[in-house]
Amino acid sequence: MAFDQRVAVVTGGGQGIGAATVLDFLEQGARVAVLDLDCAPLRRQLDALPRDAAARCLCVAGDCTDAGVVATFFDSAEAELGPVDILFNNVGQSARERGGLFTESDEAVWRFVIEVSLLTTLRASRRVAPGMKARGFGRIVNMSTDAAFAGDVGLADYAAAKMGVVGFTRSLARELAPHGVTVNAVCPGAIRTRAHDKLRPEVLEKIVADTPAGFVGAPEDVAATVRFLASDEARFITGQTLLVDGGRWML
Repeated sequence: MAFDQRVAVVTGGGQGIGAATVLDFLEQGARVAVLDLDCAPLRRQLDALPRDAAARCLCVAGDCTDAGVVATFFDSAEAELGPVDILFNNVGQSARERGGLFTESDEAVWRFVIEVSLLTTLRASRRVAPGMKARGFGRIVNMSTDAAFAGDVGLADYAAAKMGVVGFTRSLARELAPHGVTVNAVCPGAIRTRAHDKLRPEVLEKIVADTPAGFVGAPEDVAATVRFLASDEARFITGQTLLVDGGRWML
């Protein structure tokens, strides 16, 4: 299998895109560690897998915005599964029901969105990057969003945080490229997830209406993209931003 002997970490992997990516990695033979506030949805999916596949997944319930929790998680993951080869910084979210016009927004909400959507990516990357650099191999895939490029009304704080992820991706990619480590970003558009359903209806309707493909994608569409960027075949791709959004925004 393509990822046999690889160790992958997926933050926010309890459901949606994260869970789809976990299942994809397991199907490819990887050992996977997951950190999420709610691992129950993923555990239910693992119960349906062959026992040997489910046994290769370590699920830890915890807050990705808590530095202490993150440190303990990585300690446990590396002790149980081995050094991390692949990191998918998936965790993040918009203000959701607290979202709205920037002119009517609160700083407390911005700070939450930036913490969960940008600083978690830096924190997890800082943990694994030195080891990847020392071993001469690594794949880091960061979650951004096409809203960072389209500038959707009502998502100003989220767009700012996720464009920060793009800038971080490019800088870290340049730093680690000489050491066999690639760093790329994926930017989903309209993807059917529970979190996506919490967007304000007018925001979601506008996103779908602006999508040339004319439909909402599935988490598996993004998971397949992450799998490719994490593969050996993608060794010459780094610092790139790949939009998975049905053509809503074209670089």
